[in-house]
Amino acid sequence: MARKKTRSDSAIQEELKKSGDIPSHIAIIMDGNGRWAKKRGLPRVAGHRRGVETVREIVEVCAEIGVKYLTLYTFSTENWKRPKDEVSTLMRLLLKSLKDRLDELNKNDIKLTCIGNIESLPTVVQKQLYEDIERTRNNKRMTLNLALSYSGRWELLEAVKNISHKIAEGKLTPDNITEKIISDHLTTRNMPEPELIIRTSGEFRVSNFLLWQIAYSEFVILDVYWPEFSDKHLYDAIRQYQKRERRFGKVSEQIHNPENNNQKKDFPVEIS
Repeated sequence: MARKKTRSDSAIQEELKKSGDIPSHIAIIMDGNGRWAKKRGLPRVAGHRRGVETVREIVEVCAEIGVKYLTLYTFSTENWKRPKDEVSTLMRLLLKSLKDRLDELNKNDIKLTCIGNIESLPTVVQKQLYEDIERTRNNKRMTLNLALSYSGRWELLEAVKNISHKIAEGKLTPDNITEKIISDHLTTRNMPEPELIIRTSGEFRVSNFLLWQIAYSEFVILDVYWPEFSDKHLYDAIRQYQKRERRFGKVSEQIHNPENNNQKKDFPVEIS
């Protein structure tokens, strides 16, 4: 069933839109499914199933509030090290979700994309994933980006390899390599860097997620397991984001007075 938007939802969302910028790109480290289940005396799979329902709700809320890109850390390369039965269950849940949610994605005008070592996924999952991507490619309201069999180090390694091949072929020289060249060889090259990173379960680490892209992201760590995460937690994270001043290495005066940004880079520095 699709989420039912209430008058209260609409009022809160309008208030948020008026109080500040809505992040164009939100990325979420969805953590705590297993611990949520263990806390309730349930098998870990129960936490993963409940986590899938949380994904469904949060995707719809993000689209409603005007987020343009939502990246979900769905399955990391490190997750392959988990017990075989749990990995198999996660793959089945992923396959079922891809099959069941396609119509909802199209109905809500949401485009599906993915990043990661997709070839390492089971063939049947790859097939369904690429089918969903193809069938939603013209949707424009929001892009839902799934990080699957993904790690930031894997992504940077692949970028280095690709750039190295271009140097060997004479298409690039080492001196031509810029930050933009690196960004253009990442899996996220077609989307903006995330302004807001949300992590659930209260853990303070990035877990090998978007290592290049999060250089200037704002972080909100919430002490709640992913299956408990709700629209209220999302709204709270956005409120925290809106209260912060994003300076990108500058000082507050430069942010509020753009004319102060035109300083020369080659000014002398006196060291006494």
